[in-house]
Amino acid sequence: MSSTSQKHRNFVSEPMGEKAVNELAGIGDVIGKRLEAKGFDRAYIVLGQFLVLKKHKELFIDWMKDISGANVRQASECYQCLSDWCDEFL
Repeated sequence: MSSTSQKHRNFVSEPMGEKAVNELAGIGDVIGKRLEAKGFDRAYIVLGQFLVLKKHKELFIDWMKDISGANVRQASECYQCLSDWCDEFL
């Protein structure tokens, strides 16, 4: 696995709880605001979509790009963050 950001490591190191969407790796303030405007204000709501898409990388990345305008790198970082979190907690 490639190296991960501190934000990624922080997110994966503990239960999700009520974390804000911009606490996900790859999601900064701009993308976070766009997601919030579409009703995805918490990380667990994005996790729900990740699970609905059956953890399928390409589908999730396409969804993230479509709904928030994220680029491939940002969407991929978010995907990997959620995937690693699931490996740790589910």
